[in-house]
Amino acid sequence: MTASVHDLISLTPKDSCNTKLAAGPWDFDNVPGYGPGSSQADRLPDPVSRPGQLPERYQLMPEPELHERILAAKATLGEELVILGHFYQRDEVVQHADFVGDSFQLANAALSKPEAKTIVFCGVHFMAETADILSAPEQTVILPNLAAGCSMADMADESSVETAWEEICETYGVDPENTTPDAAGKVPIIPVTYMNSSAALKAFCGRHGGIVCTSSNAATVLEWAFERAHRVLFFPDQHLGRNTAKAMGVPLEQMPLWNPRKALGGNTAEQLREAKVLLWHGFCSVHRRFTVDQITAARAADPKVKIIVHPECPMEVVDAADAAGSTDAIQKFIAASAPGDTIGIGTEINMVNRLAAQFPDRTIFCLDPVICPCSTMYRIHPGYLAWVLEELVAGRVNNQISVEPEVSVPAKIALDRMLAAKPKA
Repeated sequence: MTASVHDLISLTPKDSCNTKLAAGPWDFDNVPGYGPGSSQADRLPDPVSRPGQLPERYQLMPEPELHERILAAKATLGEELVILGHFYQRDEVVQHADFVGDSFQLANAALSKPEAKTIVFCGVHFMAETADILSAPEQTVILPNLAAGCSMADMADESSVETAWEEICETYGVDPENTTPDAAGKVPIIPVTYMNSSAALKAFCGRHGGIVCTSSNAATVLEWAFERAHRVLFFPDQHLGRNTAKAMGVPLEQMPLWNPRKALGGNTAEQLREAKVLLWHGFCSVHRRFTVDQITAARAADPKVKIIVHPECPMEVVDAADAAGSTDAIQKFIAASAPGDTIGIGTEINMVNRLAAQFPDRTIFCLDPVICPCSTMYRIHPGYLAWVLEELVAGRVNNQISVEPEVSVPAKIALDRMLAAKPKA
């Protein structure tokens, strides 16, 4: 059996992007920043504070005992509990999940267990927020480690987006609070936020006629938006927006980058008037690691290699690959391959490693030779899962994620639109 990513890091920390990855994530819970891993160089915004908390006894507990406790607590809680695990979670956590998937699949999974009193989301903060918004009022959502945030999500805050919206609407000569359709039935601009964003930004989209997208349904969502608006403000990930719109035929010159630290996002009024998609200056630190040189090296080593990457990768990387798609699409691409195939993947290492174990008759590898997992997904550890589950058995709820009604109501409007926008085959 293929060793887990954590085992690989523990055995060969020199091969990872940070030797501290082999330590327990609780060592970094109260330290400002995202922790060791792909986002370690990203600056945590000052207003964002999500301290973790794990009792020392769980920090010191041997992993076999943690797994025994998790299984015992799950058995006790029964149908009252559902555990959701993202594809990028470490194997040691994913093995306990009732559902494993990408953000779109897990958003639907949260709706599929109405009998569960508690949803434990092994992912990051924005995912748990989404689960709370979509779940029934009597359901409780728990994030095992509150320090599991998302550097991309933090690159677009509510204040910066509100300011940008006002500037953009002023450029188009419309009321930022009441954009009226023209004779063609379209408004000047509509906001689209990627799932990797705060509940506040999903609410912003809900209030302004916009929608949420995932990497699975981004093309469907942009089609939806262009039916209703002449332009789209897409945030926070510039690469998903650019790659999706480019595949739909939008010229690059009509996709200016919006830098929130510059007047008019660093653009002229004429550029904004000619734009079809305004791309926020955000990115995923995991997918920014992938390069054309890595693809070139893979093809030099094996001319028959097939390359698939996530659309959060830079455009040049997506263009150089054989295919691009969401985590679910990558799963399907591997499943449709043939024994003996060699496949290089440009996405988070935990998922790639798991696919390699699942299909031992193929040669599956991560394009990035350095083991550098998602910093924030890596903050979820079996110790946190054991702790929150045993506390539930004892009748105590820890690390509950609860979105206030003034945010959750408009956010749900945008999320419901997302759920109705089915991914293309």
